[in-house]
Amino acid sequence: MKKEFVKINEKTIDSWVKEGWIWGKPIDHETYLKATQGDWDVVLTPTKPVPKNWFLPFKGLKILGLASGGGQQMPIFAALGADCTVFDLSDEQLKGERLVSNREGYQINIIKGDMTEKLPFEDEAFDLIFHPVSNVYVKDVYHVFKECARVLRKDGLLLAGLDNGINFIVDDPDETKIVNHLPFDPTTNKDQYDKLIQTDSGMQFSHTLEDQIKGQLVAGFEILDLYEDTNGEGYLHELNIPSFFATKARKK
Repeated sequence: MKKEFVKINEKTIDSWVKEGWIWGKPIDHETYLKATQGDWDVVLTPTKPVPKNWFLPFKGLKILGLASGGGQQMPIFAALGADCTVFDLSDEQLKGERLVSNREGYQINIIKGDMTEKLPFEDEAFDLIFHPVSNVYVKDVYHVFKECARVLRKDGLLLAGLDNGINFIVDDPDETKIVNHLPFDPTTNKDQYDKLIQTDSGMQFSHTLEDQIKGQLVAGFEILDLYEDTNGEGYLHELNIPSFFATKARKK
């Protein structure tokens, strides 16, 4: 049975996509065509493109897009020759994947599921996992990293976009006052729960650097590189305050 916060997030993200959510807009044909010609970029966080040297050679590469639906990154990887699987909670996000794959004529394995549960894949099934910022919708990040390690082959890569908690402590939308304590956990704090429901924000959770870096280390990864990023808009962005970071990790 799905956890209550998972059910809420499934419904919420579906509604965001229908309303035109930026992370639910599939790429157009021109963007796909450029990718086939080697002109491409993708993001794990709001604004900064992932460095090209974070990736392995794409031809035949088995990639899992973890909570990466929407028809934005997987089509790029498919255009570059990768064997792609996308796993996402949202029907609307997966519709975007089908739209682009049908339009461009490539094969992709599309699976609906909940990453708070065991992933429906065999051990060592993938060479690379692409995991844009989505851990904010998950309470236990240790579980996610453990499952990533299980389904990656030895020396496989996990590219993950992660939050640092800053967005959870400020008021919204002005981002000028510190109003919340950490951890931000609506399953244990009624005020936080009510605020998220009132603002149609889904159920979101803050995570410490300790949980997100140590979580990967405990799961058996070594961190190879990282970078920080801002929200891309708003007062924190104007002050150049990082609110996200991305890590490149290799399974030992």
